[in-house]
Amino acid sequence: METYNQEKIFEILNKKSEDKFSKIQKILSKMDSHEITHCLESAPSAQRKVIWSIIDKSNEADVLSELGEEIQQDLFDEISNEELLDLVQNLELDEMVDILQNLPEQRTNLLLSKMSRIDRERVEMVLEYPEDSAGGLLNNDIISVQKDSTLNLVLEYLRSIGKIPKNTDKLFVVSQNNSFIGDLRISKIICSDPKLKVSDVMNDRPHSFMVNESDKEVSKYFEQNDLISAAVINEKNELIGRITIDDVVDVIIEDADQNLLSMAGIAEDTFSPPARAARRRIIWLGLNLITAFVAALVINIFQDAIDKVVYLAVLMPIVASMGGVAATQTLTIVLRGLTLEQISNSNLGWLFKRELAVSILNGIVLSLIVSFITYLWFNQFILALLIAAAMIINLLSSVIAGVFVPIILRRLNQDPAIAGSVIVTTVTDVVGFVSFLGLATIFLL
Repeated sequence: METYNQEKIFEILNKKSEDKFSKIQKILSKMDSHEITHCLESAPSAQRKVIWSIIDKSNEADVLSELGEEIQQDLFDEISNEELLDLVQNLELDEMVDILQNLPEQRTNLLLSKMSRIDRERVEMVLEYPEDSAGGLLNNDIISVQKDSTLNLVLEYLRSIGKIPKNTDKLFVVSQNNSFIGDLRISKIICSDPKLKVSDVMNDRPHSFMVNESDKEVSKYFEQNDLISAAVINEKNELIGRITIDDVVDVIIEDADQNLLSMAGIAEDTFSPPARAARRRIIWLGLNLITAFVAALVINIFQDAIDKVVYLAVLMPIVASMGGVAATQTLTIVLRGLTLEQISNSNLGWLFKRELAVSILNGIVLSLIVSFITYLWFNQFILALLIAAAMIINLLSSVIAGVFVPIILRRLNQDPAIAGSVIVTTVTDVVGFVSFLGLATIFLL
């Protein structure tokens, strides 16, 4: 249904029709915020702005909060300060902060100045923390109780407020000075004797996150322990907010998206304008060009051999290509392990030996196939042996590069997802050319 509505909107936009805006508005009115968000993310910039202008005002806040950072920035120019203020004030604190962090500082300050004192203080508290920290994820829509209260009193309190925040699976227990003591599950309140005190059924050893803790650590712990919500505390053990699963899912998706794009050296909206996309990609294309010249210089060293044995020029791309693919496979495994923090000094040796064994097995099989084809093609037994040996050498080098290049980059505080593929490809190209052309120079000339 989502895809049908989306395609229908794009079809109407591409037609010349006097009532196309009303038709689109009718379709949008039947879609929820998630569907509208997906539609905007799937549209080129010009169409995106048209669709945004037609969205019902009641959906704008939720849609804007779900959009990616780059698309938000693309739409900010279409929204006045007054409209934006109305939008963000209808959002939860963490969503509000996410949007404000994507705005130019001057515009953020302007919006803050127009908020009420209470709202401004709430927002400024979260803005103090880095975006990629537990503090940057927290929301202060918490319900706290004291340990001496009875469960019946807690129930009466919950009934009196009438509504509890979404993803509330527990209440937080604090002392009179707001020190975090523990948590109390909603299920305990419902299923236990109402005469019991909070202290009788509470969890007095809950996990909490320090406000400056990394969002990756937060998401990892949520995933491993199936959490729905967790407390956030400061260095004084004071309860300042909570993190909920919906925000953690956003972190996981964003990290996965960034890692995928980083492997190609890009980070952009699928439908971003050509100039913006070109500007971001040219850096890594330029770096790759430099590495290509390195490979070309290696080939040039063996130019005499290539001139005398033309077959080498035909066959050497096979050696380099196989090494590059094998290295990329190993690199992907290692990057995944690093991202999930599964790789450490204790298991790195085992992983390397595993990848080495895989490379040797694949190298033997593939080298036999390639050497057989080479012999049938050129009727030269020595040439067939040389390309087999070069392939095995290059596949072994692919393992070394695929395992250790990202490890070294990580220890140098560089992103292995961005730089790893460029370096690894260069290594396998150079080793492939040197091994094949070098062996040919020794045994054929």
